[in-house]
Amino acid sequence: MCPLQVLVQFEIPTNGSWWIVQIQPIRRRAPKLDCSDPTLHRNRLQLYPPSMYLTPFTSLAWAYQLHYYLCFRTHRRRSLFASKAVELTELISEICARHDYHLLACQPHPDQLRCLVSLQPAQPISKVMQTIKANSSRECSQQFSFSKPVWARGFLAKSVGRVRIGAVREYLEQQSKHHGYDSRLLPPIYRYRTSHPVVLEAAHARFELNHHLVLATCQRKGVFTSDLGKALSDYWLSVAGIRGFAIDQISVVPDHVHLLVRIVPRMSIEECALLLMNNGQHFIGKNYPEVLIENGINQLWEASAYAGTCGELSTALLKAWLNAPL
Repeated sequence: MCPLQVLVQFEIPTNGSWWIVQIQPIRRRAPKLDCSDPTLHRNRLQLYPPSMYLTPFTSLAWAYQLHYYLCFRTHRRRSLFASKAVELTELISEICARHDYHLLACQPHPDQLRCLVSLQPAQPISKVMQTIKANSSRECSQQFSFSKPVWARGFLAKSVGRVRIGAVREYLEQQSKHHGYDSRLLPPIYRYRTSHPVVLEAAHARFELNHHLVLATCQRKGVFTSDLGKALSDYWLSVAGIRGFAIDQISVVPDHVHLLVRIVPRMSIEECALLLMNNGQHFIGKNYPEVLIENGINQLWEASAYAGTCGELSTALLKAWLNAPL
């Protein structure tokens, strides 16, 4: 006979949670069992902690503002563009438009190129650099008869944004006050800020790619408590260590989470967000499924997110510097 799964609700005064009880009926003519065998259980009523399968996210709806300062040099620092600054700017603009990169500013030099670009969440910096350098190298070789390679291997990439990173850090610290939880005896808030930032490295690249990421719970339900926020944050830190990105700051309130993350050039912010969301809801569904059941939701997150870049300089300041006459 197949096991009979029965749903029984127990009223527990502390949290009102419920459990799934699986009952395995004993056959009428069961063979005699060796009760000395430790692998056998005399008690046929077994209590299993509930676990939920939550469908992973594969894509997200985005609100974003992603600005990056990029700089790369000519091969062996050759002075190739001393008299071709205008032509190089037009070429870079055409390449960016063709591949859906928004070029905000461009400053060509005889032996290097500095530019400010706005990207989409699914576009990793390393792929963008490869596309710009490969296409411009090919076009320059054809138009100006330059010998290949035109550009050196390495590059510099830094995130900038509408506000500086210090303002973002302060904003995350003030989430408890911002949402009116300071007056509570036990505020449902959890904050994390690293004291020893993880060093990220990539071959042939110098980079600092900071992102402010915001994730909202499904239907903006008040899922998180301070204890649950800490458990999720600790799990996310382990995921970041395995998958090669860094989490510098986390602010958890009941219905959404703010994070300050740093990524490597080969990773897009969309890939990073999907890793956090899918691993996070797997962790909650496996260890705390009663939280989702009590809130009447079958997914932890909304299928959307906000991402914004930030850095030591603002976008406006860097754009004015790049557009200034040399």
